[in-house]
Amino acid sequence: MIQSMTGYGKAEATFEGKKIHVEVKSLNSKSLDLSTRISPLYREKEIEVRQMIAHALERGKVDFTLWVEKDETTAAGTISPNVVANYVAQIKQISEQQSLPIPTNIWDLVLRLPETTQTNVQEELTEEEWAVVSTTIHTALDHLIDFRKQEGEALYRKFTEKVDNIERLLHEIEPYEKGRVEKIRQRLTERLSELKGVDYDKNRLEQELIYYIEKLDISEEKQRLANHLRYFRETMLNGHGQGKKLGFISQEMGREINTTGSKSNQAEMQNLVVKMKDELEQIKEQVLNVM
Repeated sequence: MIQSMTGYGKAEATFEGKKIHVEVKSLNSKSLDLSTRISPLYREKEIEVRQMIAHALERGKVDFTLWVEKDETTAAGTISPNVVANYVAQIKQISEQQSLPIPTNIWDLVLRLPETTQTNVQEELTEEEWAVVSTTIHTALDHLIDFRKQEGEALYRKFTEKVDNIERLLHEIEPYEKGRVEKIRQRLTERLSELKGVDYDKNRLEQELIYYIEKLDISEEKQRLANHLRYFRETMLNGHGQGKKLGFISQEMGREINTTGSKSNQAEMQNLVVKMKDELEQIKEQVLNVM
């Protein structure tokens, strides 16, 4: 079954007070266009992450985000007692020297001064933590693939409907096609009868009529279009990764429909060709989103 390139996946996990978030979005693209935003702690694994995404998603414009949310105890900074004590001593000394009262909000003042707290604690990525992160990434990618499959089923139903409509319209052409030979013969005979006093060779007329009808014959176009419709259906069932092939088939379908329209010398046939073009155009718009 075909898959859409549009998808969304999200997964979360916890590890030693950290909440790990992974979010993946994808849209249609001719190839894999990958954009990543990764938390600094996991940036050393970016190449591995890109390989995981490329293997799982293959095509599409992909936006990948990996970030960490720490709880209050983990995120809290460490106060430096020696630095704080030094600042307090300096404030008291300056107050005595300048005969100024000691500030009532001395703690608020001190904690705003540089280097009283240490928040930039150097972290190292362990194998255990990366195993949790890697599993979370795979889970998010699996969710996105499930989303793609659901969208692919909707596209399959849409394509089947449109292909069936084109096939139905193709069959509706047949009655007009059979009747137009006699109409062409009748029209030429009437025109020739209007030319009074002019004699013509009826055998030559039949030859010219046959030649003219052969130029307007659409049997080959109908046969090729029917084959393309059948091949389109078969390709949709060949699994994912068929988007480009379906695009090529729809182009060939358009070529046969256009040729049929150029050979249609009846208003009824041309109306049916216009309807087929409309159905095909809707297929072409959606086939760009097939992986």
